[in-house]
Amino acid sequence: MFKRLYDWTLALSASPRAPQALAAISFAESSFFPVPPDVMLVPMVMAKPERAWNYALVCTIASVLGGLAGYAIGAMLYDTLGLWLIRLYGYADKMEAFRALYQQHGHWIILIKGFTPIPFKLITIASGLAGYDLVWFVLLSLITRGARFFLVAGVMNRFGAPLRRFIEANLTAVGIISLVALVAGFAAAKLLF
Repeated sequence: MFKRLYDWTLALSASPRAPQALAAISFAESSFFPVPPDVMLVPMVMAKPERAWNYALVCTIASVLGGLAGYAIGAMLYDTLGLWLIRLYGYADKMEAFRALYQQHGHWIILIKGFTPIPFKLITIASGLAGYDLVWFVLLSLITRGARFFLVAGVMNRFGAPLRRFIEANLTAVGIISLVALVAGFAAAKLLF
């Protein structure tokens, strides 16, 4: 199963449509989609390491734009779409406490949680719901998402060949660890929210 998914992702990563797919996933992940853009960013940098910084920039910009969509969901559509999404991910009962936490620690919440595997869509929707300052939201999102994606691109650019050999030699273990990390991100969000 992991081998087919890995091969498909590598093939898509090397295709001319790769930057558009990366942008779409980055945008969607920041507003409603559960899969992080790293699943495209990593193989794309492995396929074309000379484009690592371009791919990180695409991820960052699309993620912030998707974050604005998530912010709008929280600010204008929370009672319908926003609440449905939050319930889908199992966080509806914690949103009011999270909104109160924003009053004191909004900057740190965006900076720290935007860099971690905690789903960024939860931060974007909660930011809109809390009425967090939009200019600060965009600025902090650019910093935290850019730091994350440029770090991933830099590591893959620098150590891509040995990492690729390691990944391909241990594909099942890497796939399981990736799934566990994704689930752990949601679980951590549930505990921290």
